[in-house]
Amino acid sequence: MMTSADTDLIRVLADPLRLRIVTLLARETLCTTHLVEETGAKQTNLSNHLRVLREAGVVETEPCGRFTYYRLMPDVIDTLAASFAELAVTARATAENNTRRACP
Repeated sequence: MMTSADTDLIRVLADPLRLRIVTLLARETLCTTHLVEETGAKQTNLSNHLRVLREAGVVETEPCGRFTYYRLMPDVIDTLAASFAELAVTARATAENNTRRACP
């Protein structure tokens, strides 16, 4: 069953730049400088998107000298994926049983 937390996370990940950031962070831990290079986004815009991802619990930070590294939190993605998997199982069962509500 989809929860309000799932809905909030879907909204966070629906932004193309944030999804690109998450995709990059799935492959490796990166600092802001790397993310600017990889995405072509301006530093301030990127920082705002990273703040949203941090607040949503999608990424965590790791200070390293004057740089901040970002790491994807896979458990958050796993939880969302499990919600979608459950939705798919329900839809499949509905299709197999030809479950439909009668019209009045």
